[in-house]
Amino acid sequence: MPVYVLGDDPTHFPDPAQAVDDPNGLLAVGGDLSPERLLAAYRQGIFPWYSPGDPILWWSPDPRTVISPESLHISRSLAKWHRKPRYELTSNQDFAAVVAGCAAPRANQSGTWIVPEMQEAYLRLHQLGYAHSVEVWRGDELVGGLYGVRLGRVFFGESMFSRAPNASKLALVYVLRDQALGPIELLDCQFTTPHLLSMGATEWPRTRFLATIKHLIVDCAT
Repeated sequence: MPVYVLGDDPTHFPDPAQAVDDPNGLLAVGGDLSPERLLAAYRQGIFPWYSPGDPILWWSPDPRTVISPESLHISRSLAKWHRKPRYELTSNQDFAAVVAGCAAPRANQSGTWIVPEMQEAYLRLHQLGYAHSVEVWRGDELVGGLYGVRLGRVFFGESMFSRAPNASKLALVYVLRDQALGPIELLDCQFTTPHLLSMGATEWPRTRFLATIKHLIVDCAT
C-alpha cells in the first residue's frame, strides 16, 4: 500500500489502519507543522517524526507503547529518590530549554530528529496551551525533563532527556503519579525502548490505543 501524500486540508489524514508495516506505522508524507494539523494528527493517534533533509513523515505504529498511572513501575531505588528529592521538579517553567535539551546530541546518536522546524512548531503549541514540559533542576542547572502534547486525559510524550541519575524517570513519575500536568490517564510513548519498559510501559494494539484516546480526549487546552 503506497504512503499517502497529504493535501491542503490540515485536518485530513488517512485512516491509521492504512499505515505500512515496514517501516512500522508510516502513514503519510508532506503537509506542514501548523498547530491545526498537529492537533488533528494527535486526536487521530498520529504524530510527525522525520530526519533532517527528509519531508515531514507521519506515523501511527502498531503496536503502540503506553504507560498508565496504574502500570507505572517505581523501583525501590527510584522511590527513595522520590521521597528524598535531590532535584527540584517544575512544569512549564522553561519549555524551550527542555526541547533544546531533548534535541541536543547524545552519545549513541549522530544527529537529532527534533529539527529547528519541530522545535518552533511545539513552541507554538506550548504558547497555545497544548504542549507542556517538565523540568528537572539541580540548583540552577537543568539536568533533565520531558515534553509533549496534552489533549484531555492523554499526554502524548514526544521526547525526554537526562543529564543526571534518574532525572528523566522522576519526570515521568511527576506526570503520572504526581499528576503535575493535570489529570492524565494515559501517556503515549509512541515506540518501545528498554528505558520505558523498565518504567512499566506496555504495548497495545493500535485499535485499542485509538479507541482509548477517543474516549479520553476532550476539547480543552489544559
